[in-house]
Amino acid sequence: MNKELIIAGFGGQGVLSMGMTLAYAGMVEDKEVVWMPSYGPEMRGGTANCIVVVSDDRVSSPIINQFDTAIILNQPSMDKFESAVKPGGHILYEANNIMNPSTRDDISTYKIPAVVEANKLNNPKTMNMIILGAFLALNSVVKNESILEALKKVLPERHHHLIPLNEKALLKGAELVGEFV
Repeated sequence: MNKELIIAGFGGQGVLSMGMTLAYAGMVEDKEVVWMPSYGPEMRGGTANCIVVVSDDRVSSPIINQFDTAIILNQPSMDKFESAVKPGGHILYEANNIMNPSTRDDISTYKIPAVVEANKLNNPKTMNMIILGAFLALNSVVKNESILEALKKVLPERHHHLIPLNEKALLKGAELVGEFV
């Protein structure tokens, strides 16, 4: 197994923490991982993306231009990374932030209403875990239990009480993408 993905959106949407959590979860399962963040100088509102590779084998290079999956959280990221998804790959995108979804017919696209569902959980910050749950339902790269273990490393200790809520968000994402498959 070797999965290469890009996660892209605005700063403040949890792009980098989503990628870091996935990478840590891969490490929990003794997989080879790469997490390569890229972001502007802004704390919130600037563009942010990260490349994540999770593999059973050594990763030859962290620099990649084509991805198995793109997780897209805003329109500028869709415009920039849609063409970087390999034929047969996936785009998961946040339903409320994308006005012009991909029209490619050689990939699968999944419209995930993560913002709406995060608001139903009374915590907008769970949006990224909802999208991650959808991704993991399509690609069993790591187990949800490993994500929850990874959150203990990614989240500051004062936020560990939110891990059960993040678990609900992961399950909601899996449920949402289950409607497509």
